Amino acid sequence: MLLAQLTQNPSPMVEHTREHPRLTQREPKGRRTTMPLGVLFLPERWKPGTRRELLIHFHGAPWIAEIAAEKRRVAAIAIQTGAGSSRYATPFRDDPGLFERILAEAERASGARFTTVTLSSWSAGYGAIREILRLPAGFARVDRVLAIDSIHAGYVKGSPGPAESELTAPDLAEFERFAREAAARRKSMLWVHGEIFPGTFASTTETADHVLGRMALKRKAVLRWGPMKTQQLSDTRKGRFRVLGFAGNSAPDHVDLLHGLGDFLKALR
Repeated sequence: MLLAQLTQNPSPMVEHTREHPRLTQREPKGRRTTMPLGVLFLPERWKPGTRRELLIHFHGAPWIAEIAAEKRRVAAIAIQTGAGSSRYATPFRDDPGLFERILAEAERASGARFTTVTLSSWSAGYGAIREILRLPAGFARVDRVLAIDSIHAGYVKGSPGPAESELTAPDLAEFERFAREAAARRKSMLWVHGEIFPGTFASTTETADHVLGRMALKRKAVLRWGPMKTQQLSDTRKGRFRVLGFAGNSAPDHVDLLHGLGDFLKALR
C-alpha cells in the first residue's frame, strides 16, 4: 500500500502543555562514505573488531542518526529520501538487490563484516523496512528492528470505523512476522508509538494494537518519563518483542520520539 498520495488530517502544530527539548544539531567526528543510498558514518571511536553492528536508519535529519550512532558506538547509514512511505518503499521494491548491495558496500568501506544489522525508522521510513523484510534474504540478514512512531496501514473499508477499526492485515504482515520472531527470541524488535490519529490511514497506535491482538498480548499500563521528557503510558513485552506507548498527538510529540533515537537503541539492545 502506498500512503504518499493520501491526505493526513493534521495534528496540532503547536502544543504548550509539555516541554519539548531537542538535541543540539552538530556533526559528530568520524568518517563518512556515500553508499548506493544514504551515507555511511563510522564514529571516531568505532573499531571494526569491537562493535560490528550496523544501524540503517530511514527518515529524519541524518545528524540525529549519527549522534545516536556515536553514542552507541555503532556504524550507521542515514537514509533520507523525502516525504511519504512510498518514497522509502519504492527503491527497495524496484531493485530487490539494493539492500544487499548497501550492506556489501558498507562492509567494504568499513573493513568489517557486520554481525548485527539493525533497521530503524521514524514516521514514513517504515516503507523501506517493510520492503526489505519481504525479501527472504533481507529478513534473514536483519537482526533488530526499531520503529519510532512509524508503522502505518490502511483501513479495510477505506476509513476508520465508529469503534475499533479493521486494518488491512497484509500491510502489517512482515512486521507481525518479525515481532513473532522477536517474541521467540530469534530477533529483537522495539515498537514505539505516540497518539497521533491521521484519520485517512491507521495510526501507529492502531497498528500496534492490531499486532498485539493477533499475538494475544495485552498492554501493560505504566506512567513514567521517557526520552526527551516524553510521557510513557504503556510497556508491553514478550521475549525480545517490546511495544512502548507514549502520550501526545501533536507534531512536537512526534518529533520528540525521533530525538529519542539513541535511547531507544539502548532499550532495543
